[in-house]
Amino acid sequence: MDKIVAYFQQLIYVAVSLYFKQESEYADIRDVPQPQDEVFGLLVGEHELSFEERIVLLLALMPHISPQTLDIFFVHNKDFDRPYTEFGGWKGLSHGGFLPTGETAAFIVSVNVPEKRQEVIRILGREHWFYKKNILRCEGQGEGEPFLSGRLVISDEVLAKPVHNIRFEHEYSMGFPARRITTALDWNDLVLPYHLSEELENILLWLEHQQTIRTRWQLDRIIKPGYRSLFYGPPGTGKTLTAMLLGKQNNMDVYRVDLSMIVSKYIGETEKNLAKIFDCAQHQNWILFFDEADALFGQRTETQSSNDRHANQEVAYLLQRIEDFPGMVILATNLKDNIDEAFFRRFQSSLYFPMPDQYLRYELWKKMLPPEWLDENKEELLHEAAEFKLSGGSMVNVIQSCAIKLYKQASQNLTVSFLQQAIQKELSKEGIAVEKSDH
Repeated sequence: MDKIVAYFQQLIYVAVSLYFKQESEYADIRDVPQPQDEVFGLLVGEHELSFEERIVLLLALMPHISPQTLDIFFVHNKDFDRPYTEFGGWKGLSHGGFLPTGETAAFIVSVNVPEKRQEVIRILGREHWFYKKNILRCEGQGEGEPFLSGRLVISDEVLAKPVHNIRFEHEYSMGFPARRITTALDWNDLVLPYHLSEELENILLWLEHQQTIRTRWQLDRIIKPGYRSLFYGPPGTGKTLTAMLLGKQNNMDVYRVDLSMIVSKYIGETEKNLAKIFDCAQHQNWILFFDEADALFGQRTETQSSNDRHANQEVAYLLQRIEDFPGMVILATNLKDNIDEAFFRRFQSSLYFPMPDQYLRYELWKKMLPPEWLDENKEELLHEAAEFKLSGGSMVNVIQSCAIKLYKQASQNLTVSFLQQAIQKELSKEGIAVEKSDH
């Protein structure tokens, strides 16, 4: 980073010297030796940057890594007793340094090649990948003011790694009603029926190789990027865990959307709330996970009132955003029949997560129970536990209850009696009669 700052300081000094026709070591800013620095890789990944793109990006980055570098632009125009218009710039609310605008970028890039001004306008336009991939944008122009008068804003996602040395994570708020969810578990901890495992393998294959698959047979003409799937089945059967593991396997962040903050009774507000989520996610390699999706994705009604009409408009808007989203969207619901049929043809897969049968329950207990809890009666205990019809989520509650009791009694061994009591407590909590599998 120090080399990058030193390079940019020298480049600006050369640009200003050339503009004022002062003596300079270089006749063109393009002659200033450029350092090889990994910072560009951190900022934009594998994209190849032109000289002009590098300068615009570095200019937007400077206030965050070396604000004093831009102090040279505070020079006063003595003829008019005001700053130089051609330097651009704006003043922040609390930042005392010079903040660059598109005009600043145009000044540097075109200082001795005037036609390069148009290249800056192109770089800062909405058709450029800087804007489309949420790298950098030019914003804040007043009505009727020149485009380049807008301030240069580099995205928080881009700043996170090279500047703050952190992985960027959107904060949960009214403006972004979704939380990133993660798991310490791995695929080996997931116990699912064979048919589900096969479906998930197909999804994993697509997420890893979709670009190759879409282009090999020119299928990108008819198949859009991204993937859409419906997960349905009783609570606690692994829908959320599967979503998190799909993200973990493919290095994709998983964001669970809070539908209670999305759905609004006010006309037009639900669409606005949805737009915030999809706009943030559009340029990210994310999985959007809509849990208990019935609230938003439910059956459309006959249009008998203005409220019905607007509710149907919300579903139509959502269908379009999901279809255009280049990442992965997962809808999760307990009952498939509650989801509007219009979604099904737009989804590549529909996965049913059933209550585990006795064999799967045995495997789940075997994976989840700490080995040190089990003695020579291990098989008896596992088979006894597997008799009871519980979901994986309910089993976790049972294990937690056992852990509290064992800790309280300073014991290491889990007895069948302890386990049965915890299971009965869990079943009664759910209002379910104590029930074992049929033989």
